[in-house]
Amino acid sequence: MSLANGPLIESDQITVASLLRDQGYRTAMVGKWHLGFKPYLQDKNASVDYSKPLRGGPVDRGFDSFFGMHASLDIPPYFYIRNRRPVTPPTEETPASSSTGGPEGWNDIQGAFWRAGKIGPDFEFDQVTPRFFEEAVDIIQKQRGSEEGKPLFLYLALPSPHTPWLPLEEFRGKSGAGMYGDFVLQVDAGVGRILDALEAAGIDQNTLVIFSSDNGPVWYDKDREKFGHDSVGGLRGMKFSSWEGGHRMPFLVRWPRRVDRGRVCDRTVVFSDLFATLADLVGLNAIPAGMAEDSVSFLPWLLEGDRPPAKRPPIVHDATTIRDGDWKLILPKQRRRARQEASKELFNLKQDLFEQNNLIADQPAIAERLQLQLSSLLDRKP
Repeated sequence: MSLANGPLIESDQITVASLLRDQGYRTAMVGKWHLGFKPYLQDKNASVDYSKPLRGGPVDRGFDSFFGMHASLDIPPYFYIRNRRPVTPPTEETPASSSTGGPEGWNDIQGAFWRAGKIGPDFEFDQVTPRFFEEAVDIIQKQRGSEEGKPLFLYLALPSPHTPWLPLEEFRGKSGAGMYGDFVLQVDAGVGRILDALEAAGIDQNTLVIFSSDNGPVWYDKDREKFGHDSVGGLRGMKFSSWEGGHRMPFLVRWPRRVDRGRVCDRTVVFSDLFATLADLVGLNAIPAGMAEDSVSFLPWLLEGDRPPAKRPPIVHDATTIRDGDWKLILPKQRRRARQEASKELFNLKQDLFEQNNLIADQPAIAERLQLQLSSLLDRKP
C-alpha cells in the first residue's frame, strides 16, 4: 500500500520491527516474547517436536534475530530459543519452587516462585536476567563493527522483576526492600551496562533509549508496612487492578542529542504509541488505514517542535475500564487475587490521581458517555 507522500510499506501484519526493518534498520529482540509460538508451548497437552522450527515468534514478526524465551520465567516449559530453534530442548523436569512465606512473608505469587514443568538441561532460573543483558550488550558491541552501516533497533524484554525474584549474591540485602527490591536493583545495574555498552560503541549520544514496564507491582499493604517502601508511590491498587497503581508506569527516555536532560512530560503515553512515534521518527507520513488506530506519536512532545500532537483517542484498559482525557470509568469486574472494584467508579485523574473520590453519582452523564464509548469500541469488528 502506498502511503500519502511517504515511502512504501506493506499493510499486512506490520509491526514496529517490520516497519523499522523496511526502513533500513537492523532489528533484534532479546528476552520474553509471550505473544505465542506455533505450536502453543504453554499447552500442557501439546506434543511439541523441538527438531522443527517454532513459528509465530519475533523472527516471523519483523525481527532479524531473537534470543529469549516463550513466556514469563514462572511458566513452563523453560528453555532458551534462538531465532526459531531451541538452544537446548526442555527434556528434563523441574519441580515447582517452594519459596512462599519464609522470613520475608511472601505469598504464592511473590518471591522465588515458578511452576513445575519441563526444563532445558542448561537452563538456570537465576541466570536468565544476566544472560539477557549479556546478549543485548553483545548485539550493541557488534553494531560498532558492523560493515553494513545500518542503524539498530533493539527490543529488550526482561522477565524481571516479574517472579521468580532471584537477585544474584552481589545484590542481596542491598536495597532495604527485601528480595524484590534487590532484584529491581539488579535490573537497574543491568540497564547501566546497556548504557555503558552504547557509550563504548560510540552511539550513545544519538540513540533513543526508552525504559518502562507493563504493569504495577505485586506489593501488598503488609509489604509496605514491613519494608517501609511503597512500590506504587501512593497510587491506589497494584497489578491486576484497574486503579492507577495497576498500570501507570514510569516512562523514561534518554536521547542526549535531541532531548534535554531533566525534562518532564505530563501527557498520557501508552505502549501502542510507539508504533506511530517510530513511524514519525523515520519519516513515514501516514499509517495504512485500519492499522494502529489507537497509536499517537509522542515525537512532538520529545522534540518540543511547533507541530502539535494529535488528539489522544480513548484508552481501553480492558473490557471494564476506559479513560478519555481526564476521566476514567471502571465497571464492575470479577474479583481476582488483588482486591477489585465492586461497583461502578468514575474518577477525574487530573483532580484526583489517587482515586479517592468516586464521582459516579455526581457525574452520571459523563459515566454514561464513557460506558457507551467503551461498548462501541469493544463491539467494533477487527
